[in-house]
Amino acid sequence: MPNPALPDPARQPRDFLKHLFDVAVARAQPSQVLGQHLPPPPRGRTWVVGAGKAAGAMAHALEAAWPADAPLAGLVVTRYGHTPPRPPGVPARLEIVEAAHPVPDEAGAQAAARMLASVAGLTADDLVICLISGGGSALLTLPADGLSLADKQRVNQQLLASGAGIHEMNTLRKHLSRVKGGRLAAACAPAPVVTLAISDVPGDDLSVIASGPTVPDDTTCAEALAIARRHGIALPAAVEAALASGALETPKPGDACFAGHAVHLIATPMQALRAAAEAARTAGLAAHVLSDEIEGESADIGLMHAALARAVAQGRGAFQRPCVLLSGGETTVTLGKLPPGTKPGRGGRAGEFCLGLAQGLQAAPGVWGLAADTDGIDGVEDNAGALVAPDTLARARAAGLSLAEHRARHDAYGFFDALGDLVVTGPTHTNVNDFRAVLVL
Repeated sequence: MPNPALPDPARQPRDFLKHLFDVAVARAQPSQVLGQHLPPPPRGRTWVVGAGKAAGAMAHALEAAWPADAPLAGLVVTRYGHTPPRPPGVPARLEIVEAAHPVPDEAGAQAAARMLASVAGLTADDLVICLISGGGSALLTLPADGLSLADKQRVNQQLLASGAGIHEMNTLRKHLSRVKGGRLAAACAPAPVVTLAISDVPGDDLSVIASGPTVPDDTTCAEALAIARRHGIALPAAVEAALASGALETPKPGDACFAGHAVHLIATPMQALRAAAEAARTAGLAAHVLSDEIEGESADIGLMHAALARAVAQGRGAFQRPCVLLSGGETTVTLGKLPPGTKPGRGGRAGEFCLGLAQGLQAAPGVWGLAADTDGIDGVEDNAGALVAPDTLARARAAGLSLAEHRARHDAYGFFDALGDLVVTGPTHTNVNDFRAVLVL
């Protein structure tokens, strides 16, 4: 029997989909998962470093779980506005700095420089705990020699508009940094490093999460240079030459600087999706996790989900209704040039997915959808994502909105805001990437 405390999916489909999102986010909260992965205090000092959208919440969870009589100090950096309220009764032992994301700023660069300097002089009796989550690539910015912060900002902006996948973006970022791609771990030697990571990348590749500052990097300068050229990313001549010569190479697997290190994935996209699936089953619905590794153009992925949902609704699919289709991963939005005089749109990949979903569903009865970023921020807007309903297209026409025109301008925010269908949560203080749920009744 369905749990009466849960929203009824048939009567409250919007609330039900939002509930599934909330369950997924709750499963990835540092306060719930971090403590069980902590090592014992060392003989010497325990120094904490880290970066990401969840870094503030991870710092608070560590402060709460670490023995009160054991020394603890350090510095982490998170996005502006992403430091959660301090839990009652938990004393502040770690410094939390805020900086810009997705394009880095001076605050992030200064924090990275301080972090790198702070681990100098540690001994084998000391311990470094590194708190890593999505967003750390932009927040932990310390440009390589020959690259200014302005150069790094320009590269990031070009990458974000290029349609490059997260693995490509972070391959280039690692080789343009003095802290990413295992370089922070090298700076900590001979102190052992325990990395606690929340994954926001398809496949949970630890070297990609926040560009892997404390883990080995098996990508190369040659690959980074090829990615820059493939996507038309402009680099200073000196940096391009350094990549070509291999002068900016990162520490590789087997390097002695990683000896004695440990890494723990404390929250992943699949864990969050499975928690949502269990919540759906508790409500009496079948739940199917399609994948936590879906990549590609956001609107195209929306069209694909629409095709699956329509097949289920028509009794032709691999699944039977009523059911929920769940997926995660990291899609992309490639921004092309707009015709002169065209107003640029607003929105992120979750909203872009919903534009594709609405287009593909074509008002199919009994099908609802939600897509949202689990960090609570879709791109650079103030919403987490958006909702799609059977009457989305009808309400859009009544409001004088053209889905095709909004999609052409990548204006998911404007489209769903006008319909009252934005999902707004504020920062969630975690980040396990995209969350998508399609309900077929």
